[in-house]
Amino acid sequence: MDKHLYSEHLATLKSRYDDILEQCGFETLNVYSGKPRVQFLDDNYYPFRVNPQFKALVPVTDNPHSWVIYRRGHKPKLLFYRPVDFWHYVPPAPQTFWSDEYDIELLSKPADARQFLSAENAAFIGETDGLDDWPLGTPNPEELLNRLHWARAYKSPYEMACLREANRIAVKAHRAAEAAFRDGASEFEINLAYMKAAGQGENQMPYGNIVGLNEHAAILHYTHLNTERLPETERRSFLIDAGADCNGYCADITRTYAYRDGEYAELVAAMDEKEQELVAGLKPGLPYPDLHLACHHKVGELLNRFGVIKSSAESAVESGLTRPFMPHGLGHFLGLQVHDVGGHQTAPEGGIIPPPEQYPFLRTSRTIEADQVFTIEPGLYFIDSLLADLKDSDLANEVHWDKVETLRPFGGVRIEDDVIVHKDHVENMTRDCYAQ
Repeated sequence: MDKHLYSEHLATLKSRYDDILEQCGFETLNVYSGKPRVQFLDDNYYPFRVNPQFKALVPVTDNPHSWVIYRRGHKPKLLFYRPVDFWHYVPPAPQTFWSDEYDIELLSKPADARQFLSAENAAFIGETDGLDDWPLGTPNPEELLNRLHWARAYKSPYEMACLREANRIAVKAHRAAEAAFRDGASEFEINLAYMKAAGQGENQMPYGNIVGLNEHAAILHYTHLNTERLPETERRSFLIDAGADCNGYCADITRTYAYRDGEYAELVAAMDEKEQELVAGLKPGLPYPDLHLACHHKVGELLNRFGVIKSSAESAVESGLTRPFMPHGLGHFLGLQVHDVGGHQTAPEGGIIPPPEQYPFLRTSRTIEADQVFTIEPGLYFIDSLLADLKDSDLANEVHWDKVETLRPFGGVRIEDDVIVHKDHVENMTRDCYAQ
């Protein structure tokens, strides 16, 4: 990663943090990376996940018991944990593109951090477990967190570079996964092919990979990973929702494939077209729920075109008929977290803009602005529980149930890209990587 780009990014962060600390009445911010947690009745640890507000300040994602101490107007201090340990990997002292931007102190024991901390006019962000008598400052002040969450929606050029690289890694892995599917691999084997191509293990991935064959494509967060290979005659469809990491920033990409030509392959192609139309609709000044509503109209068009419903798209949206077939939100903020923070915030100091009542799972209700990064992921599914409810509803007669039964074995279809909104254009990072 470019050193100059990171230096400019940190200058932006310093200005941002200085302003936020002043607005909230603090001089110092103590941010804890977190600590590993032991599994219940065991001596093994759960996989470590860093505090996202820690990696917002320094691109260290895999080192517990570390701290960033940020004082207004000062060079940030990094307390980097390097124990004497023959059981586990000990990371080297940082000497990389970002390390000159910090005063770095090496800790051989977690308790060594205490001498560097001060609670005077300070705020603390992190989990307090095990830090009961430490001089932390005010723990997790609500207004401070709100202002940091709001600001994270606007990405710097460095952050955009990290997101592009995460997409590049993920697209390479998606191609490997498709090849494995077409070669007859099991879900488990496809996932292995994905991780091998990405060069990242499951604990580095930003979320559990969703790798679903046939009916499993209808399970929105399917992570079971069946080890059974399907006979060629039983291979129908494949949905993969999987990402990658770059310096703590996430890719989140979904692709759906038909094993052979036919109506389902046509549905996948049609959804791909609708998804690109929705990406083109990302405009500064547009409330994100308006784009979600446009998504339901496009799903209604597909349901009508492929003979699943009798209703027109407009009447299907108005009656709620599209919702059982597209139950989730169109997309969300993307950044240091897959579902990045602040999507429902009203203003920097806080407040909530709830999603529309009829679309409770929409994760973003803010107005679209330049420098924001979104996922766009329309879908159309045949989910047993939602179809059962629909069959018992007043809308049952608007559905061609024979066509539902024809398409149900394919599970569903979802297409998802990662997109940067610029002032004068939309950058589809995912499609750009596929074009390379």
